[in-house]
Amino acid sequence: MYTDTERCVRAVQSKDARFDGWFFTAVLTTRIYCRPSCPVVPPKVENMTFYPSAAACQQAGFRACKRCRPDTSPGSPEWNARADSVARAMRLIRDGVVDREGVPGLAARLGYSARQIERQLLAELGAGPLALARAQRAQTARLLIETTSLPMAEVAFAAGFASIRTFNDTVREVFALAPGELRSRAARPATPTPAPGVITLRLPYRAPLNPSNLFGHLAATAVPGVEEWRDGAYRRTLTLPHGHGIVSLTPRPGHIGCRLFLTDPRELTLAISRCRWLLDLDADPVAVDDRLRADPLLASLVDTAPGRRVPRTVDGAEFAVRAVLGQQVSTAAARTHAARLVAAHGVPVDDPEGGGLTHLFPAPDALAGLDPERLALPRTRRTTLTTLVGALADGTLRLGTDSDWERTRTELADLPGFGPWTVEVIAMRALGDPDAFLPTDLGIRRAAAELGLPSTPAALTARAAAWRPWRAYAVQYLWTVDDHPINHLPA
Repeated sequence: MYTDTERCVRAVQSKDARFDGWFFTAVLTTRIYCRPSCPVVPPKVENMTFYPSAAACQQAGFRACKRCRPDTSPGSPEWNARADSVARAMRLIRDGVVDREGVPGLAARLGYSARQIERQLLAELGAGPLALARAQRAQTARLLIETTSLPMAEVAFAAGFASIRTFNDTVREVFALAPGELRSRAARPATPTPAPGVITLRLPYRAPLNPSNLFGHLAATAVPGVEEWRDGAYRRTLTLPHGHGIVSLTPRPGHIGCRLFLTDPRELTLAISRCRWLLDLDADPVAVDDRLRADPLLASLVDTAPGRRVPRTVDGAEFAVRAVLGQQVSTAAARTHAARLVAAHGVPVDDPEGGGLTHLFPAPDALAGLDPERLALPRTRRTTLTTLVGALADGTLRLGTDSDWERTRTELADLPGFGPWTVEVIAMRALGDPDAFLPTDLGIRRAAAELGLPSTPAALTARAAAWRPWRAYAVQYLWTVDDHPINHLPA
């Protein structure tokens, strides 16, 4: 979008927050870059230039605006709606892969050379993977500086910097303030001192956001010991590369309240990324709803409660296991099966806030040796589960934000017991494909019959072609036709 100068200028002059994260405005006279909704008086058109990323602005010598804080914008919805190599690279960079594995590790995950990835990102984003990762490190550092009392040395390494000198130089260059000045300027209200290791922050999103189906779904399907709804918040454990974490997510007007307990602060970037992915916070709800509203049979559902998101997962392998456990059984039965698996094979953890979180969901390696005879499942489903776990454990099947959607669908369909419903629900919630569709789902077929849509899978799929590329969001609206707990925010 940043190449469409006229459209960008209109967005800046109208201070349209819908375009925050889509592009950034750099002001040639002040050498500052802003988000489109910056509250200051818009600069003259001849003094504006536009960039596709904060990293590109920083690389061109611009510093972040202190009023609108463009580094805290929601991420571009483009990277979650596309399946090409650039979008997959952006999702991996957002997860901190460059910090952990370097550019060669990023390239290896995508199946390209480092030079090819560099060239593709420069062509589309105006910055290479190192510059994009650096911009993310700066954003994480600012978050830690302003919201915690961690010593600056710990902030530097937690944000992913290799040295304190690099940390200091980057913060000064990006924000035109030293780290200490950033902390002293932060207006932090007096609040109770959080428990050691707890970080409190806000997760921004594009309005509107309807929390009912999002948090209702997560709470209704929560696995005891791993997830819970407590005091108006969805809480769950997180398995992370250097340890584990516990997150508490609360819907608030204009943002999601987030409390993170981490055993290692280096996990902050990845934990935030997984929380945003889980809640689909980088979506563009206006674009989605406009497309679905064009169908007169969906228009009333969209107008009644716009801004529905697709509830995803923090771990693709975990969700795939849970999808198999939930085949052809009720939500309550699926939770029971998963809870038994967690109690037998999950890693015990302590909940620092005294809640009911007791375990990490077992990793595929931990499940690889389970005895199928001890599973209270039909024999065919035991085979499905053990085959899936084996493929995940030995690496022949990978389910992550960087997965190729169509290739992974094919790999899943080749496993025994994986029909269209299981494949598509994994594509929707684990892989994040916004166009995944469930025409065989019982709730979808009931909704179709009540709304006057075709009720057979083939006919409904043909009708749903007009909803592309947002059929996964159409599923969320269609599910609201049934009065099911997944559609209601818990009390």
